[in-house]
Amino acid sequence: MLYPLMTATRSVLSLNGIWSFKMQAAGEDLDATTPLVTDDVMAVPASFNDQTVNQDLREHDGYFWYERDFTVPTALLTQRLSLRFGSATHEAWVFVNGVAVGHHKGGFTPFELPINDAVQAGTNRLTVKLSNLLDHTTLPVGNYTETQDADGHTVAHVDENFDFFNYAGLHRNVNLLATPWNRVEDVTVTPTIDLAARHATVAISVTTTKPAGQVRVTLLDEAGTVVGTLAGRQGTVDLDEIHLWKPLNAYLYQAQVEILEDDQVVDSYTEPFGMRTVAVQAGQFLINGEPFYFKGFGKHEDFYVIGRGTNEALNVLDLNLLKRMGANSFRTSHYPYSEEMMRLCDREGIVVIDEVPAVGLMPNFSFDVSGAFNVTDPDFWANLGTREAHEQALHEMISRDKNHASVVIWSIANEPATFLPGAHDYFEPLFDLARKLDPQERPCTYINIMMSTPERDNCSDLADLLTLNRYYGWYLQTGDLKAAAAAQEKELRTWQAKYPDKPIMFTEFGADTVAGMHSAYNEPFSEEYQVAYYEMNTQIFDKIENFVGEQLWNFADFQTKFGINRIQGNKKGILTRSREPKAAAVWLSKRWNQIPNFNYKK
Repeated sequence: MLYPLMTATRSVLSLNGIWSFKMQAAGEDLDATTPLVTDDVMAVPASFNDQTVNQDLREHDGYFWYERDFTVPTALLTQRLSLRFGSATHEAWVFVNGVAVGHHKGGFTPFELPINDAVQAGTNRLTVKLSNLLDHTTLPVGNYTETQDADGHTVAHVDENFDFFNYAGLHRNVNLLATPWNRVEDVTVTPTIDLAARHATVAISVTTTKPAGQVRVTLLDEAGTVVGTLAGRQGTVDLDEIHLWKPLNAYLYQAQVEILEDDQVVDSYTEPFGMRTVAVQAGQFLINGEPFYFKGFGKHEDFYVIGRGTNEALNVLDLNLLKRMGANSFRTSHYPYSEEMMRLCDREGIVVIDEVPAVGLMPNFSFDVSGAFNVTDPDFWANLGTREAHEQALHEMISRDKNHASVVIWSIANEPATFLPGAHDYFEPLFDLARKLDPQERPCTYINIMMSTPERDNCSDLADLLTLNRYYGWYLQTGDLKAAAAAQEKELRTWQAKYPDKPIMFTEFGADTVAGMHSAYNEPFSEEYQVAYYEMNTQIFDKIENFVGEQLWNFADFQTKFGINRIQGNKKGILTRSREPKAAAVWLSKRWNQIPNFNYKK
């Protein structure tokens, strides 16, 4: 899906701002044909949860409504009009002037709905009904139950089967789009690169809404100089003396696409793209033919007041902090991040592992990791109903992000129970689908949970590289870093022996740390323990031949559901939720700034 751009032929009108809002109470049945009756308002884009001081609303499981008026200029009625939502978490029904115009399920990818038949010149009413309900058929997975209130009404309850807060709402930009009826629907840019010759053959595929008209593609370099042209909806362009997109040294070309009728441009769209190669080879992860070392984080879209809402200033700050610490990458844990962040990563040269919202694919999330080693549920994967949602999520993520040079790996899931029988049958078709959908043939992986050891895991043969989440010294061997180091090294060497040609990296490792808590004895939760914990881990990393990266958990503290294991959320950040550094941030900065992005010699 194309990002919404204002061009000579297209208009993008923002519908962000203050919307009317109403929580649907148990037993209530609201009607979109009449305006909402409410005194409550919510800002868009943002989660609704932390904009309120009403505890019942903040923790509401069920349905809620947004509404606002918008204006359609008469001059735009001759064009195709549509509403585009960057995301609506987790399910949305959209009405214009009381007329149903569409529905989308899945809370982290965009959707667009045509509305010409429902609008008029002047003022129109836009109503969105949303649900934040999750169950064993959705992604993420939630544990859904129902009770009856005193009036006999059904009340829904969702217990997150994952360790982050179930923020919901209109999280990303909402726009009114006006485009030509004959318009560019999609653009796919796939460079094939000869590194030695500095040559690229760029395959371009353009989808239009109508077969009429001619398509013209013009390739521009960063200076705006024309470097190649193509006539037609599909074809290739040969480029010499190319500039490569490199980590922390980005270079972006532009593919300017035009539809012409009678020699007049009826639609135009420009898609940025970078040229780089990605490969897994002989235990190394190669970018542009050089062994790359991942330094970075798992993150969350999470901040005060806005919850999971898009904030471009925060995106800029986070990447500046990341670069200052010597990092070069992050994972979109545990869902695709905003399009604005992805475009910024392309521009800033940040390497991204792009992940679908397949989190919670395990029996009953628990902090007792040791107990989970004893889970034996032979029917778990057969009974899990997420297949359809999983396939849809892959389609939508890869369709949206296929042209991003920053994206080098697709993550098919986070911490699924691949130690249980049936996992391979579940995941093999999904890996096949991801590889079929991606024109750039990026490596694919899943994020391996701690219980999926080399002896127990059922899916590691499917992944192009081993991406492990491990918490030796925190959830296991808590406070005993000597024992943790021995256990961790033993497991990594077992993986190395089992798959001598697969790269290995950690995509999570961390220790909860309360900022300002200190201990002369390296007590858990202290800043001293967090530093010692990371020092222990990195000493082991540097002993493993095929170890290609360290993405710690987490970039910053983040909100979770209530629980005695969480104090105002997850405290594993090396930054506080407000982005203030803990001691570990200083220690990691010294380490990472001394490690080159390429050809790290251990």
